[in-house]
Amino acid sequence: MISTNDMRPGHTLELDGELFTIVDYQHVKPGKGQAFVKTKIKNVRSGAVLERTFRADEKVNLAVLDKREMQYLYPDQAGLVFMDQETYDQVHVDPELLGRARDLLTDGTVCIVSVYDGRPVAVEVPPTVVLEVTDTEPGLKGDRVAGALKPATVETGATVQVPLFVDKGDRIKVDTRTGEYSSRA
Repeated sequence: MISTNDMRPGHTLELDGELFTIVDYQHVKPGKGQAFVKTKIKNVRSGAVLERTFRADEKVNLAVLDKREMQYLYPDQAGLVFMDQETYDQVHVDPELLGRARDLLTDGTVCIVSVYDGRPVAVEVPPTVVLEVTDTEPGLKGDRVAGALKPATVETGATVQVPLFVDKGDRIKVDTRTGEYSSRA
């Protein structure tokens, strides 16, 4: 338990059975009335950002997350299997924690997995991944319209919209937050 006066951005709180990370914090002391704390908090599981107001000096539960570097191994029926880089323990992670980035993971991708009470609660994937294009329509000579895109299938099976000049066998960078083409690798 910590006081709301001691909260800072980056702290993780347990509120109503959910975990929230403080994004923004502001202590407000109006001319009349009691002081209060305005916060923007982000749900660790869903990523939804909420605004919440606390009374000054109110007690809240501080959750301590253990962030570990883990390597993605493979998918199975129980979820996605990650291996701890230090202890070599294997952990099953719910694919929903990764959102659309789960379609862009290749074997060996190193992610940061946040663990609370012995179970994974969030996964931070690298901002970009390098993937090989396995199937796309061939680019035609002179077909260089600026901003034109075509679908391409990458090695993980995901479909990414790429510029017309990208061919089968090219390696591309894909933004894991949006799932969009970033550049050639």
